Amino acid sequence: MHRALVLLFLACWTASPCNGENKNTRREYIQKYSKIAIREMKRTGVPASVKMAQGILESGSGTSTLARKGNNHFGIKCHDNWNGATIKKHDNEPDECFRKYKSAEASWTDHGNFLASRQRYAALFRLEKTDYKGWARGLQEAGYATHPAYAERLIRVIEEERLHVLDRQVTGGRDEKRAYRSRDARVNYRQRVTRVNGIPCIVAREGDSFAAIASYFNISTRKLLGYNDKRETSIRPGMNVFLKAKKKKADKAHAEHRVKEGESAYWISQMHGVKYQRVLEYNRLNAGEPLVPGETISLRKYNKHATRP
Repeated sequence: MHRALVLLFLACWTASPCNGENKNTRREYIQKYSKIAIREMKRTGVPASVKMAQGILESGSGTSTLARKGNNHFGIKCHDNWNGATIKKHDNEPDECFRKYKSAEASWTDHGNFLASRQRYAALFRLEKTDYKGWARGLQEAGYATHPAYAERLIRVIEEERLHVLDRQVTGGRDEKRAYRSRDARVNYRQRVTRVNGIPCIVAREGDSFAAIASYFNISTRKLLGYNDKRETSIRPGMNVFLKAKKKKADKAHAEHRVKEGESAYWISQMHGVKYQRVLEYNRLNAGEPLVPGETISLRKYNKHATRP
């Protein structure tokens, strides 16, 4: 049997071409999406090299069923907060639910939002943006994929195709932390604005600060802190920083949130654009009270199942 077909049968988890992909297909894929990878690196901080390598592996350079029929280039499953179109495919379990997009570009954008909005990936945004090996291994450790050699395969693709050159186009070959501190390095925050619960926000990354964001949008730091239910100015990579006041409740599609390891009520309020005090009230929580993984947090109304006094 042809090697590509064998790899397809094995779910295309090697760094060698699969899903009908060949070297030319891979190069065409890189040429087609490299500008998006660079743009997304500027917007979210996910290294273009890592993003490109994930696209190559997860979609077989755009030849997989998910990519062709669902425009899903990164194998992102539906999860409990997805209310868009879906596509079913056998994966670890039969007929698993995957996100379906209107375009490939929408998949690339959602991938950046997915990584930046989840706490389990937050540590990655503290790495140097040129540390593709650290990012690859961090993604595996955080559980992005179950294959034990996922990180090494990402690294192999990056080095085979010299994708790390894309990262240098963004950082200019300099330490990005220094670039943020330089007066000459004006961060284009407007380019990074997205919306959560209908409210404009920025996904924070290493080097960002409330003062810098407030100055860019010509609002006071105090007001920006108020929008985000903050009294002190600490900011975590991956956290949503809202540019207007959060709402009293989430939309109907995100009425509840299932707690994951390490999440707090404040982090959940930032994830969904709901006022922190309302999240506490809906669930009879005290400020700073630890949450239990697996419990349900209400984001729209009083949680009748809450057992706290």
